[in-house]
Amino acid sequence: MTVLSTARLTLTPVAVGDMDDLTALWADAEFTRHIMGRGLSEEEVWFRLLRDIGHWQAKGYGNWSIRETTTGAYVGSVGVLDYRREIDPPFDAPELGWGVAPAFQGAGLAREALEAALAWTDAYRLEPRTVCMISPENAPSVRLAERVGYRPYARADYKGSTVDLYERPRVG
Repeated sequence: MTVLSTARLTLTPVAVGDMDDLTALWADAEFTRHIMGRGLSEEEVWFRLLRDIGHWQAKGYGNWSIRETTTGAYVGSVGVLDYRREIDPPFDAPELGWGVAPAFQGAGLAREALEAALAWTDAYRLEPRTVCMISPENAPSVRLAERVGYRPYARADYKGSTVDLYERPRVG
């Protein structure tokens, strides 16, 4: 499994040792408002963590935990995903997902982590493109997606919520 490093961050594949940080993050209503619309229980976070650990085993890619290199502080996660979402139009490419704890938002860390994940994805040559879905109300994530090369291609309903679908061609 791949560890990525940037000027300020270390990205490691999610692991059981991340559980406390993940539980705190996913319980935060400010963090989850555009993702789930509610905080998650410890049980729900545990199942997400097990899914994400298994994702690395099954696919060779998945979610990374993002930590500040100098302090070890947990920042959030970024990942290359194949969640087989029941969405129309269907995803026919790996999905990129990211989330940064509110305390770290606005410092450019999400972009730094996302650029590292995309550089790895482009080098790994998974597919000709990647996709992501974002709530139209999540303006910061829309801006970030566009800054790293994503462009909207469809609007969809996912589990009762409207989402915009974005795509980015592989670079290189």
